[in-house]
Amino acid sequence: MTDFLSLACAGLMGFGLLQSAAGLLALSRFRRLRPVPASGSPPVTVLKPLHGDEPLLEEALASVCAQDYPTFQIVFGVQDSADPALAVISRLRARFPQADIDVVVDPTRHGSNGKVSNLINMLPAARHEVLVIADSDIHAAPGYLREVVSRLLEPDVGLVTTLWAGHTATQTLAGRLGAAFINRDFLPGAALGRAFGRQDCLGATMALTRATLDRVGGFAALASHVADDAILGKLVRAQGLEVALADTIPATTVPETTLPDLFAHELRWARTVRSVEPVGFALTSLQYPLFWAALAVGLSGGAPWAWTALCGAWLVRGLIAHGFDRVLRVASPLTIWCLPLRDLLSMAVLAASYGSDRVAWRGQEHRVTRLTQARQGIEM
Repeated sequence: MTDFLSLACAGLMGFGLLQSAAGLLALSRFRRLRPVPASGSPPVTVLKPLHGDEPLLEEALASVCAQDYPTFQIVFGVQDSADPALAVISRLRARFPQADIDVVVDPTRHGSNGKVSNLINMLPAARHEVLVIADSDIHAAPGYLREVVSRLLEPDVGLVTTLWAGHTATQTLAGRLGAAFINRDFLPGAALGRAFGRQDCLGATMALTRATLDRVGGFAALASHVADDAILGKLVRAQGLEVALADTIPATTVPETTLPDLFAHELRWARTVRSVEPVGFALTSLQYPLFWAALAVGLSGGAPWAWTALCGAWLVRGLIAHGFDRVLRVASPLTIWCLPLRDLLSMAVLAASYGSDRVAWRGQEHRVTRLTQARQGIEM
């Protein structure tokens, strides 16, 4: 039995390497796409809900103030007049006097999702028909808005989202592990899903028109869901509209400096994804070939063939990881020696995600919504 199990683990290792290579190919093809010229540049309101002074916050927010786009308004929203993010906004106004910036301070709660509550409070200040909801930690290239809006103007597109890469706030091991997960596991998995026809909404960027937002019930339809991005995507697709992917990959800050903080962040993410796509989430265990290779070594009693398979998988995993870094044009966040640690940590997060349906987010505890409940909410 142990021989069979060790061989099965070796098979899973091989499948994981093939999946990683396929993800690299999908991401490479996506990066080679030429953006379609926009048919227009309608005025845009960028909604930026904020909560506290996060690492690299000013750098991230400055990237949206510096957008190469004709007419756009930025609405920042906080729920506390003492929020330290307000000081960051004041500095941005001084740095970008030409920027059209509005600030909403409103503590009103609308459901359990604090981000969505913030958006509901901010929406009356938005002056334009096209809305781009962007997370506070997004570092965007100057052409970000052009590329997002260009996709939104295409026929039958109701919602536009983006992939994103990891940008470490520090060079700690935790920060580099977090960036490595985003760049080498999340990104290729999302790109591969797109290649197979999935239309997931990835919440770091969500662009749509007011008319579409009204058709799906407004932000109020998302107010009691932790996975607000996934629910919005499902609601838009239920209207017969597409969820498109913009031809840009902004970066998102990886702020964690300790392994416990990183584990807690990835655990929240894992439980949220599991609640929305339980089968697909379980299959992500195949993304970590070095875990399966190490398990094969243990089950085989340290057989030479298993050690050879582990070393070979380690080398191939390192070459594929280098390929991701080249495609993304980023410095390697993690040395080849740390790759097994990243795979083992990912599997530990995956296993722990089944222990509870509770997540901690910005000092509050939430219960993630089951997929069946989410579908009932859409049908209602």
